[in-house]
Amino acid sequence: MAFKEKIDTDKLPRHIAVIMDGNGRWAKGLGKLRIFGHQNGVKAVRATLEATIEIGVPYLTLYAFSSENWNRPKKEVQALMTLLINSLNKELDTLHKHDIRLNAIGQLDDLPANCRTTLFNAMEATRNHTKCTLTLALSYGSRKEIIHATKAIAEKVKAGTLDVEDITEEEFAKHLYTHDIPDPDLMIRTSGEYRISNYLLWQLAYCELWFTDKMWPEFEKEDLFEAVCSYQKRERRFGKTGDQTD
Repeated sequence: MAFKEKIDTDKLPRHIAVIMDGNGRWAKGLGKLRIFGHQNGVKAVRATLEATIEIGVPYLTLYAFSSENWNRPKKEVQALMTLLINSLNKELDTLHKHDIRLNAIGQLDDLPANCRTTLFNAMEATRNHTKCTLTLALSYGSRKEIIHATKAIAEKVKAGTLDVEDITEEEFAKHLYTHDIPDPDLMIRTSGEYRISNYLLWQLAYCELWFTDKMWPEFEKEDLFEAVCSYQKRERRFGKTGDQTD
């Protein structure tokens, strides 16, 4: 039986986050340039988004470009920015067709001007779509996000608009880039690496993690369905005992 047929649609994760890893290594294994891997990774993005929509998961977040990725060779970074622009332009009709809202988190001001323009135009064009929210983490680093939130709260305390006693987890979360989307329930990472690489550190506190040895360009719909099946077999206790959650 295919994994999709095993999925209980009443117990779906509300939000799936993905670390799309292995593009460069996959290309190198084929004797190709790293950008070849990134180009083929776009196919996996499309398959993952389609699979998410098919089963009815309303939030999908993809780690597309980390703040540390700026340290990669200049030519590779330029190629990635060009690929981002081309992909956004090419897939805009798909976003409209499937009622998908495009969102982005990270230090977006660090993106080249043409990338920001294309990204913000696509976000504006899809802002009223409601079936699924696709969030791209771009120039994103979770530690910087947490520092950004801390500074914003400190400024409010300094200005007298927020009391120290009122700084709760809920208040802190309001200052994160992800303030308008729920925390992930399931995080998927490809390429056989077992770490979260400065990705959504606050938001992943109670997230279920699923890893695969497949490189990102090899990732298919059935892989996402397998991850969801694994998620549905787990007991999510959130600090409680198993008896309390029954």
